[in-house]
Amino acid sequence: MRRGVQVGAVVVLGLVGTGVAGAHVPGGGSFGVAVVLGLVVLVAVGVGGRWLHQQRQQQLAAWASAAGWTYAPRDPGIGLATLQSGRPFGQGHSRSVTEVLTGAYEDLPAVSFTYGWTTGSGKEERDHRAHVVGVPLPAYLPTLELTAEGVGARLAKTLGARDLQLESEAFNAAYRVDAADPRTAHAILHPRTLERLLRPDAVGLAWRVEGTWLQSWEPGSTDTARIAPRLGVLSGVVRGVPRHVWQDHGYDPVVDGPPGARASRWAPWAPPPPQV
Repeated sequence: MRRGVQVGAVVVLGLVGTGVAGAHVPGGGSFGVAVVLGLVVLVAVGVGGRWLHQQRQQQLAAWASAAGWTYAPRDPGIGLATLQSGRPFGQGHSRSVTEVLTGAYEDLPAVSFTYGWTTGSGKEERDHRAHVVGVPLPAYLPTLELTAEGVGARLAKTLGARDLQLESEAFNAAYRVDAADPRTAHAILHPRTLERLLRPDAVGLAWRVEGTWLQSWEPGSTDTARIAPRLGVLSGVVRGVPRHVWQDHGYDPVVDGPPGARASRWAPWAPPPPQV
């Protein structure tokens, strides 16, 4: 990196010299000044961007250290880009996983990262980022997705999207529920969990159970201030799953131990579960 900066500096100085020389050529003064100013701006932007990137990495590493978590600038081999198949995954191209934070929340293994992708090409190309937090589950569960009710959800339903209705009118007004297995969804979204999901910290939070993961996504890059509140909601969902639902899917919390211990097999960073 340092060598690249040195080479770049030589190139820039050469171009600046050309611009300065151009300033002494009759009729070329304005062009030379414009070249010099343009190059100065480009160098400043490049150096400033690199500095900001380094500062952000240091801040994330400091947060991880204070929280007892681990920070990695990229996916350390966990396979986070294919954590699930639904949103925000599988969109666009040039997909990436950065700003990976791994640790535990209330004895559940947990992960946070920035997921990026690009849509379009040429002048229509756009970069997108989503801050994902997730916890592994002790067993596979049918896909269950909750998103905020709104214009987008209503449009999706007019086009045939599913929206499971629950016993709570307040909940139905706040969320759209897409469930592959309505019976299991009804069992997971029992009255106590519905009450939890109607609290201010949970309303509007998008999350999905798919396979052995429960994850939530929000637009933008990693926001450490949002990790604990979102994991608090996900933790409440996991702990609220009735025993009979787990048993139907090959796991018994009474026999096999708490969800966090069993789920650690899906989380390479978590300590091994205690011997039963």
